[in-house]
Amino acid sequence: MRLPDAFIQELKDRSDIGEIVSEYVGLKRSGRDYVGLCPFHSEKTPSFHVHPDEGYFYCFGCGAGGDVITFIKRIENLDYMEAVAFLAKHAGLAMPETYADDGMAKLRTRILQVNRETARYYYSVLNSDAGADGRGYLQKRALKPETVRRFGLGFSPPGRFALVDYLAGKGFTQEEMIMANVAFKSRSGRAVDRFFSRVMFPIIDLRGNVAAFGGRTLGSGEPKYLNTSETPVFNKGSMLFALNFAKKSNGGRRLILCEGYMDVISMHQAGFTDAVATLGTALTPSQARLMSKYAKEVVVSYDSDEAGQKAASRAIPILREAGLSVKVLTISGGKDPDEYIKTYGPAKFKQMLNASGNDVEYRLGKAKLKYDAGSAQGRVGYLNEAVAVLAGVDNAMEREIYAGKLAAETGIKTETVMAQVNKHGRIDSKKERKKEFKAFRVKSAGLKDRVNPEKSRYLRAAGAEEAIIAYIIKYPENAKEIGEMLTPGQFVTQFDRRVYQALMQLAENGRPVGITGLAEMFSQDEMSSVARMLQNLSGISYNESDVRKYIEILNEEHEKQKLLAADAAQPREIKNYLDELRRQKK
Repeated sequence: MRLPDAFIQELKDRSDIGEIVSEYVGLKRSGRDYVGLCPFHSEKTPSFHVHPDEGYFYCFGCGAGGDVITFIKRIENLDYMEAVAFLAKHAGLAMPETYADDGMAKLRTRILQVNRETARYYYSVLNSDAGADGRGYLQKRALKPETVRRFGLGFSPPGRFALVDYLAGKGFTQEEMIMANVAFKSRSGRAVDRFFSRVMFPIIDLRGNVAAFGGRTLGSGEPKYLNTSETPVFNKGSMLFALNFAKKSNGGRRLILCEGYMDVISMHQAGFTDAVATLGTALTPSQARLMSKYAKEVVVSYDSDEAGQKAASRAIPILREAGLSVKVLTISGGKDPDEYIKTYGPAKFKQMLNASGNDVEYRLGKAKLKYDAGSAQGRVGYLNEAVAVLAGVDNAMEREIYAGKLAAETGIKTETVMAQVNKHGRIDSKKERKKEFKAFRVKSAGLKDRVNPEKSRYLRAAGAEEAIIAYIIKYPENAKEIGEMLTPGQFVTQFDRRVYQALMQLAENGRPVGITGLAEMFSQDEMSSVARMLQNLSGISYNESDVRKYIEILNEEHEKQKLLAADAAQPREIKNYLDELRRQKK
């Protein structure tokens, strides 16, 4: 049973896409619409457009688009029903009690249940005779029992079927264990434990669910850390370790970004409960945007070795682009925060944390170390790199202050430094706009359209198809009339035919015809394609007469395809085709 039409309509009426998106993206008014920096990819020039009147969004840069439900699916990493429930709660609407949960939602629920039981099992093993090695490791790292309990740490025993047998006893199937990635299928076809002889770190999402696991080996085996792979409930590039705790710290003022689980756990134990970490990968724009929902400032606290400092340099622009103020903690006397706290204590670490400089100072300092300030060539190299750093600073006042400091330091006029900074910024902006426009042009032309690969072969027909679809969504009151003039069979490309059929079914069943009505039936990428159709024709005035011309084009293209098929047919098929044409004329 699908959700009632009345409920979806009320949800749509109460979920203004402009208001919903503005909770995640800084939007500026542009006529009747809004523009902002896309939350789904890194960019400096706004290419993300929101159209409240027509109920859709579209990004020219990455091609993401759709209705308000699609937006929530993307930004919150939810399936359709979860996104609807999210919006319903936001709008103060109760979900219909009789709706049937879809297959993906049931699978996600089952995987979360597997993960919960797995976490309980690993915790119980840690506190048993079989967990002696794991307890020894955690004691060596000076973790208190209450810290171990708070983070739900555990231990996976050496046996390769211990967890699988335990979960089977709890009623879970091997397929469910494999889907949760706590097991994998062996050559014999039997499920085998994915983790063994490792200290286990449950990764908990913002709703308190165990979404995944990280495991540290106690021996010399590789990899040192093994993480759950992508599952229907886990995307490692969209989550942060310990954010479920850290989001409640500091009143939403600050987060400390660390490299590893143990750094975070040690910092929480020492009282720094605003520490989080990425999940075995470099920081992603999605993680930076997630942090921006819970803090205004991020202190990057990576290891002091070369790899850690390179990772910090890569993280800074990503955090900046998410609208966060960035500071960098330079640790002296210890390789990582965990070691420093153990050696010098929490009070000393807090002093160093509070004294940490901002990211501009950090990057300028790193640039200065590369060059010989005593030579003209060294000064030029330092200035060029410093100018590139300042060109990436959005705040004009901040840019000018650092330009003045740089000028005083190098003996160059402030005006000269600022002229170079502004020139560098203009070049970067021009390159980015050119790159985004080229990408949009390629997508619009259908040259790399993965959703509708037939478009590049039938550009004229596809253009007419898209115009008709956009017109129906814009003027749904004309849907039935168009349906009488045009059958789905007259569409040349399969994807556009599916969209048209879906719109016609909505109209025939008396359901609201629009982009929101498609969200349940089409994937995120497919919804992006529909949004692109609307965006391509945004601001262009066309009426029913134009639609009739588009229908004529489709009729012509459809007949052309028939003739091409006839040319390739066998003689008997060609004769039958010609006989049919004669009968139609009579």
